[in-house]
Amino acid sequence: MLRNTKQSLREELIALVHNFPEVLTIGRSGVDIYPLQVGVGLEQVQSFGKYLGGSPTNVAVAAAKYGHSAATITGVGADPFGNFVRLEMRRLGVSDAYVKVVPEFLTPVTFCEIFPPDHFPIYFYRKPTAPDLQLTADDIPCEALRAAEAFCFSGTGLSEEPSRSAHRKALETRGRQGWTIIDLDYRAQFWENEEMASREIGGAIEFANVAVGNREECRVAVGEENPDRAADALLERGVEIAIVKQGPLGTLVKTADERIEVPVTKVQALNGLGSGDAFGGGLIHGLLRGWSIAETIQFASTAGAIVATRLECSTAMPSENEVKQMISIHPDTTPIVEARR
Repeated sequence: MLRNTKQSLREELIALVHNFPEVLTIGRSGVDIYPLQVGVGLEQVQSFGKYLGGSPTNVAVAAAKYGHSAATITGVGADPFGNFVRLEMRRLGVSDAYVKVVPEFLTPVTFCEIFPPDHFPIYFYRKPTAPDLQLTADDIPCEALRAAEAFCFSGTGLSEEPSRSAHRKALETRGRQGWTIIDLDYRAQFWENEEMASREIGGAIEFANVAVGNREECRVAVGEENPDRAADALLERGVEIAIVKQGPLGTLVKTADERIEVPVTKVQALNGLGSGDAFGGGLIHGLLRGWSIAETIQFASTAGAIVATRLECSTAMPSENEVKQMISIHPDTTPIVEARR
C-alpha cells in the first residue's frame, strides 16, 4: 500500500511539473553507433556517429518533430550513455519524466553496417539484459497513460520479465482508449523461441485498435504472411486499422470498410533502419490530426522513405512540410482506396 501511495504521489508531482503528453510510447531506448563509412564491414569502419536510438523512443521523437508533446516510458543505465539518452531526448522534444535509471545494467548500444540499397545488418549489445527490460508495473505512469491521445508499444517489450508484466499493466490501464497502437516488431534474437513470441505478441493485439507489422511479423503474431489474410486476421482480433508493410510493394491497410494500397515512395536509400520509426511517427501524427486513413498512411510511408535517405534515425525525422513536399513530387504514391463489401 505504501509503495502504491508513493507511486501516486510521484505521478501527481509529475503532473504538476509536466502537462501529460499527447503521445506516449514504451520500450527500447539506447545509443545508435552508426558507421560514417558506407559499404564496408564494421571491421573496416574508421569513424562512427553517436545518436539516440530505440524504436519507441524514435517514434516519440518523430511525433515531437510534428509538434506533439511526447514522452517515452523506458530505462537507461547509470552511465554516460544513459545521461546522453536523457539529454538527447529532451533536446529533441521528448520528455524524460518516465525514464527509469537502472544501475545494475549498462545502457545498450546498437551498431549497424550500411550496404545500400537494402542490406543493413544490425548488432544489438543488450546482454545479459537491458535497462528498458527492467521496467516493472510500478514504473507505469497510469494517469499519463489514460490521458495520452496516442499510446504506442512494441513486441520487444513483451520478450522478458519484468518488462512483460509492466506492459500488461500499461495495456490493462489503457483499456484500448484513444489511439492504442501495437508495433508487432518481432526480432528473433530477443526471444527464447518463436512460439513464445507468437503467444505474447499475438495476445497483446486485443488491447490495440491499430496494428502495424511487416509480413514476417504478421506471420509470428497471427499466423498469416499473405498481406490480405494477415490484415483480415488482425481485424478479427479486434483492431480497427490493420497495416501490413510489404517492402518495395508498398503498404496494405484494411479497415472494416476499406482496403487501401499505398505505393512505395521511390528514393535512393542510404540506411533503411529508421524508416519504420518514421512511419510510426507519421502514423500517429495523421491519426491525431484526423486525416483520412489513406492520407495518413501515404504521409507515414513517405516519412519513412525520407529517413531511408539519411544515415541516422532519431535526428533524421522530417518535418511535416518536408513530407508534404515529397508527396507533391511523387504523384505515383497516391493511395488506391476500395470499399469493402
